[in-house]
Amino acid sequence: MSGLISLDDCERLGAEQVRDLYRRHVSRSQVSLMTSFGFGRELVERAEGAWIWTRDGRRILDFTGGVGVLNHGHNHPRILAARRRFQDARRMEVHKTYFSPYVAALGHNLAALLPGDLTMSFLPNSGAEAVEGAVKLAYKYHGGRRQRILRADIAFHGKLLGSGSLTGGGDRFRFPEIPGVVSFPYGDLDAVAAAVAAARTTRGGCDVYAIIVEPFSASTMRSCSEEFLRGLRELCDAEDIVLIFDEIYTGWGKTGSLFYFMRYPGLVPDVVTTSKSFGGGKSSISAYVARERVFRKAYDNLTDSLLHSTSTTYYGFGEETATAIEAVNIVVEDDYPRRAREIERVLAPGLERVRKAYPDTVAEVRGAGALYGVFLRGGPKILDLAARIAPVGLVRDPNFRVKLITCSVVDALYRDHGVYTYYTLNGANPLVAAPPLVAGPEEADYFLDALEATLAQGLPRLLTRFVREKVAPRWPSES
Repeated sequence: MSGLISLDDCERLGAEQVRDLYRRHVSRSQVSLMTSFGFGRELVERAEGAWIWTRDGRRILDFTGGVGVLNHGHNHPRILAARRRFQDARRMEVHKTYFSPYVAALGHNLAALLPGDLTMSFLPNSGAEAVEGAVKLAYKYHGGRRQRILRADIAFHGKLLGSGSLTGGGDRFRFPEIPGVVSFPYGDLDAVAAAVAAARTTRGGCDVYAIIVEPFSASTMRSCSEEFLRGLRELCDAEDIVLIFDEIYTGWGKTGSLFYFMRYPGLVPDVVTTSKSFGGGKSSISAYVARERVFRKAYDNLTDSLLHSTSTTYYGFGEETATAIEAVNIVVEDDYPRRAREIERVLAPGLERVRKAYPDTVAEVRGAGALYGVFLRGGPKILDLAARIAPVGLVRDPNFRVKLITCSVVDALYRDHGVYTYYTLNGANPLVAAPPLVAGPEEADYFLDALEATLAQGLPRLLTRFVREKVAPRWPSES
């Protein structure tokens, strides 16, 4: 293949041609990893709602929810119509010296839906950018006089240098960091209070400018208690610390409330971040929304106003903000929190039934709404089997045994039952059940039946088949 590839050429590419281009121009290791699963060897023809159709005619239930992006499912008709409307009218995309009715309306809608005085919005492109913008706001709020920020030990806030500094994960995320990052055990209020006390200056002041936490950790399926979150609020009020809630994955109804923290009346952070399904599955957009007093102290002056609003090229990109307006309205009009609770009424007892049926295989199930983790385990024989048959490159990963076990179930669900799932990359690597909120109880039942049938095969069989047929032939050799 030579020259430039046109859009028409692209749509005619076969699966092996696509993988070859990935190897040459994207990542060979990514191809080696993803072709371990059926979905890494197939191309998608189309997708709608909770379903995917592959080019070879398979119909696949997408139970990944786009890893948080697809609360609205694939290609929601109202989202598609909103984007066509913007394009057909030849609306202007972005220009910093023209005011945008879309930015104005989206800011209003966020303020109308969030509690308290969370009224001031900034609209970058990704969740990591929203996190970094929120941290920058907190630092600016204190005029650079404070130097420490607290984050949880299991935190996942992104993979940029700044957001990666705030992400727990040990050596895996070890890059140059922003200074002053202090870790605390997730959900441990005493530990947070001790870290704040240790940050006292010689003059008796506090050196902590922000505390950032995920009220619900989507990568570990753990949640903060109401007592912990309210305790954080009281501590931050007492010490004038900016409290940031990261709801990038869990926002817009996923866990059964509009945002997870909103299940606790009167609890208001200083800043909340959102992204993923905020864009309706089509728009690359994120936001942080700040309390008015925090925002105005940091940025509401002629000197610093442009430092805030022009800090990303695509801030207020027209079609993205128009899409987000429609996405948010769909969430409210179709009551996505209620939809998540309806899914939970099927998933929660169903997964508990599976756990009881296979106690030697399923260690624990936990989650909320349409976001659950299934924590798998194997006895000593299974773990020894994984160690013997795994490629050398995987053995170096301390969690490789659990990952292999979970991957073997993910693969069997897809291969044998046409159910697309995934596992988280940090924490205990649970199998994630996270359907889009356009799914219904019948899709949840379909997943549960497939999971039970898969586990009934037994882990030794699943694991041996997965490694010998999927992983070993494709994994790069290492000396």
